[in-house]
Amino acid sequence: MNLHEYQAKDLLRRYGVAVPQGAVAATPQEAVAVAQNLGGALWVVKAQVHAGGRGKAGGVQLVRNLAALRAAAARMLGRNLVTQQTGSTGLPVERVYVESGSDIEREIYLSLTLNRERGRIAVIASSAGGMDIEEVAHQTPEKIIAVAVHPAAGLQPYQCRELAFALQLAGKQLGEFQDLAMALYRLYIENDASLLEINPLILTRAGALLALDAKINIDANALFRHPELAALRDANQEDPLERRASENELNYVSLDGDIACMVNGAGLAMATMDLIQLHGGRPANFLDVGGGATAERVAVAFEIIFSNPKVRAVLINIFGGIVRCDIIAQGVVQAVKSVGVKLPVVVRLEGTNAAEARAILAASGLAITPAEDLTDAARKVIALAKQAHA
Repeated sequence: MNLHEYQAKDLLRRYGVAVPQGAVAATPQEAVAVAQNLGGALWVVKAQVHAGGRGKAGGVQLVRNLAALRAAAARMLGRNLVTQQTGSTGLPVERVYVESGSDIEREIYLSLTLNRERGRIAVIASSAGGMDIEEVAHQTPEKIIAVAVHPAAGLQPYQCRELAFALQLAGKQLGEFQDLAMALYRLYIENDASLLEINPLILTRAGALLALDAKINIDANALFRHPELAALRDANQEDPLERRASENELNYVSLDGDIACMVNGAGLAMATMDLIQLHGGRPANFLDVGGGATAERVAVAFEIIFSNPKVRAVLINIFGGIVRCDIIAQGVVQAVKSVGVKLPVVVRLEGTNAAEARAILAASGLAITPAEDLTDAARKVIALAKQAHA
């Protein structure tokens, strides 16, 4: 689950991490009131969406008077912000964050995430922080440094100093950076985060370290331990189909293709999409109905995938291990009848009660195309999708 910047900064403050003074606003008038309360003559207006790249998309504006601040907030609020991470439709801006301007000497990148290959938290830093950090990673990866944290020992002071020296910090900044890094590590662990990114972490002209921007992702599987964080969820920032799938215990991710996939098991789902792509097709989604799928859940899955107007054909690929194939077949028949499916459906079923499942599909009288194996299924669904386009 993603947090908005203003929510992430509230969490940072609780752990003693210095951030610029600011507050959230839902209208241009509220934005002006926030600026007046902050004082000064330089503010930053930031669109609150769950995506990076806001600065390059016009979602971060530096303003020097209240009229310009009001205008900037009005341009952002009530519209969708399109960035390189949102897709063409963008994400709705319902709030802006107004904060005091900062006197920036240097920009640094700092993040914590899980290195799944090593099974350890990685603390990653770069002296080339800011909007172009992705380009830095691609073009000059040597500018990015990382330390791996042993789970039993936790982040150690010597690792913090190693990062600080690499970032060319000196004097009192060494101690400040160590305190900052240790606080971020505690925040990451205690809140079951999957990503904590400060970009940029700035060094002010006065020599202080300040978290100018913050992105925090919380492991959704751990939210039952953090009801106060679960309450911060902004459903309007999520794909509506993905949200509905989550509510029905389905794992669904929207993609850009025209062949909908319904599979049980994440690995089989990935292999199915790969095979569709290999044979010249484009998957419209990742959809894992899970090992304990019921006929009712399959029906909901059908409704979700057919809510995507780009879908031209459906491939159902089920291996009956925990879940029985005949239950899936019953769900398919029920869904096709109730949803009124008019697009071609290709079904490949193997495993427990596969023969019974094929009999159920054959006796249904519905226009369902059986497949002998996964390659056969991929080729058939791609051909049918092309016919639907014609």
